[in-house]
Amino acid sequence: MATWGPEVVAGAAHLDRPVRWLHVAEAADVGVMLTGGEMVLTTGLLLAGDEQAQVAYVESMQRADVAAVLLGLGRAFRTTPAAMRRAAERCGVPLIVLHRPAPFSRLTEEVHARLVHGRFAALNLSDRIRSSLTTLNLSGAPLQQLLDEIAAFAGCPAVVANLAHRVLATAGDRNSLSELMRDWDRVSRQVAELVRNDPVTVGPDGWIVAALEARGQRWGQLVLFGHPGSEESGRMLGQRAAEALAMNRLLGDRDRGWEEHAAESLLSDLAAGAARPEHLLTRVRAAGLPVNRRTFVPVVVREPAGRAGDKGDRSDKAADKEGLPQLLDRILAEEAVAGLVGSIGADGTAVLLSVPHDQDADAALERVAVLTHERLAARGRRAVVGAGFGCTVLDEVRRSFVEAVHVADAALAGPAATAVARLRDVRLRGLVRLLRDEPELQAFIERELGPLLENAPLLAVLRTYLKSGRNKSLAAQVHHVSRPALYRRLESIQALLDVDLDDWEQLTSLYVALLAHEAQQAVGPEAAW
Repeated sequence: MATWGPEVVAGAAHLDRPVRWLHVAEAADVGVMLTGGEMVLTTGLLLAGDEQAQVAYVESMQRADVAAVLLGLGRAFRTTPAAMRRAAERCGVPLIVLHRPAPFSRLTEEVHARLVHGRFAALNLSDRIRSSLTTLNLSGAPLQQLLDEIAAFAGCPAVVANLAHRVLATAGDRNSLSELMRDWDRVSRQVAELVRNDPVTVGPDGWIVAALEARGQRWGQLVLFGHPGSEESGRMLGQRAAEALAMNRLLGDRDRGWEEHAAESLLSDLAAGAARPEHLLTRVRAAGLPVNRRTFVPVVVREPAGRAGDKGDRSDKAADKEGLPQLLDRILAEEAVAGLVGSIGADGTAVLLSVPHDQDADAALERVAVLTHERLAARGRRAVVGAGFGCTVLDEVRRSFVEAVHVADAALAGPAATAVARLRDVRLRGLVRLLRDEPELQAFIERELGPLLENAPLLAVLRTYLKSGRNKSLAAQVHHVSRPALYRRLESIQALLDVDLDDWEQLTSLYVALLAHEAQQAVGPEAAW
């Protein structure tokens, strides 16, 4: 409107009102035809010379909750009518005069085009958000992937927290999230002060809080920190995101909360070596684990399947096995040891202990491991507990966790004599496990055992022979053959491999190759011997 010399003559304090529509009207009683949010354009032809009509007109605009009144000077009024100005100021209605003749039709056409375009864009964005998030949910995407998409649409960090203000998941710029998590207690109080009973609350600085509900009960909230868009787009985004998060929760495991899923996701990434170091601080803080002046100890607990000591009904055993994370949670609570617990794979449970610097981390781990063995033994079960090295900084946790996984895997094949297995306890078997995916090791296996790999009976004889310490009588008993028959099989092995079974260096190479072969052939983490 700058071309036509606009001047705000009253109600300047209310110029932040949104304009929903433009309406050209000369009727004195036009207020009864308005629904609110309009900017009314008039030349005031029917108001000239009647101050009472001018005041009544402005008061009707106030009752209609218009955004503003725009008065074109030149036809009815040469200057701003004083009565209208005073009434507009008193009523809080922005009154704008145009000092040069303006084509109202051009104004309405331009503004309406922009409004319609904006609404179409908003509807299009709403549909795109809903479609994208629904597709993720129906494909079985986890909470983290869904929240990553929400943060991408929002253009700012996103946090999901429960009603106790515990953070369940975060997404968005990691530097910004680190700042938020570092002072989360204060930030969560500010969020609580901001929240009203509305489904979506839009606060200052682009903070948007959406209530999260499932089955009629509110259980948490989504907070967007610094949404750069308009209040309307932020409210729409909050609504769509809350809908998607509610669907994700309903489609997920009903017996387990997002708290467990958040911890399990973090532990699974650590155990797989997939967790990015720069994200660890944020994710560990979000999971509620203490991080200041702590020693972190990764632990992996595995139960062997179908081993001696597995007694009782198999369905009962399966139900019992599902409770291993809960059992470890109770033990940590009893021992007052901070830690995260979660399942990794079908037969493993990971634990990340957080022990204060002034306490003995090894002693805390030992207590937890001993209690784990005792509780499982009482149920006719057993397990191995593998641990990585203690870490005083989070950056080392990922490497230590990978070590703990390999130690637990190796300990299944040759259980350690102590309650907790470390890398030093699994010795050569542990080293081979750590290297089992290396192509050079596969080539070594082929060179050492090639002809036997297609002859399972002879391979089993060689394994038993070496495992028994070259005790031929014991090896014959295991395979239910006579000693002469065993001798013939050993001779066949020597001939096929072109080795001397009395040569210690060659025996050592065969033994390492067998360990490596079993490590690669094991189903899951457990080797056959």
